[in-house]
Amino acid sequence: MTPNAEKPAAARPDDLPPELARALPGKFVVFEGPDGSGKSTQLARFVRACQHAGVPPVEVREPGGTEVGERIRRALLDHLDREEMALRCEMLLYMASRAQLVEQTIRPSLTANKFVLADRFVSSTLAYQGAGGGLPEDQILDAARIATGNLEPDAVVIFDVDERTAAQRLNPLLRGDNLDRMESKGAEFQRRVRQGYLDQIARWPDTHLCVDGSQDEDAVFSDLIATLVGALA
Repeated sequence: MTPNAEKPAAARPDDLPPELARALPGKFVVFEGPDGSGKSTQLARFVRACQHAGVPPVEVREPGGTEVGERIRRALLDHLDREEMALRCEMLLYMASRAQLVEQTIRPSLTANKFVLADRFVSSTLAYQGAGGGLPEDQILDAARIATGNLEPDAVVIFDVDERTAAQRLNPLLRGDNLDRMESKGAEFQRRVRQGYLDQIARWPDTHLCVDGSQDEDAVFSDLIATLVGALA
């Protein structure tokens, strides 16, 4: 490049529609989806857009988000050497991490009129330990009411993707030994998880919102923004 040549313009962050930016303070939004749905990519992109719009979210993840929760996260996601974790134990550990997160971070942030953005919440337990693992839904919902103190999100965005696409994205031959204990449960388990999410969308259409995660990244983000505008703005 010559000394007088212009530098290429820096890429602009994605813009949030003003009506969505105005609607976010005090809201609790959850991003959900099967492993390989592209949820994490879209969450990171949405966080940058919110920051650019002057609405930085209080970003939390499950399991984890607190010191207690991060210790529970390791117990939940690490592969065990000598025994298999009981499904009910697994569900209650997720709830324990969730209880600490709600008490320590989510509820105080909402009380302060901050925007809270969560990477997974109760919908994950319904999909993974419920539809995937076989625990009765009523038991999960009863435990969730105790863990959250009846706190419910304003919107749950579920990134849907077919099992074949998800499996290609999670291919362990490409990722080495990086699949955690939940990701490595197999294709039939992941199929049941996806169906569990679809059942939630059908049951609670006002709050559980579907975005087609099989599209290219830009199209998914565009649909995400339109979906949130329709639900919150």
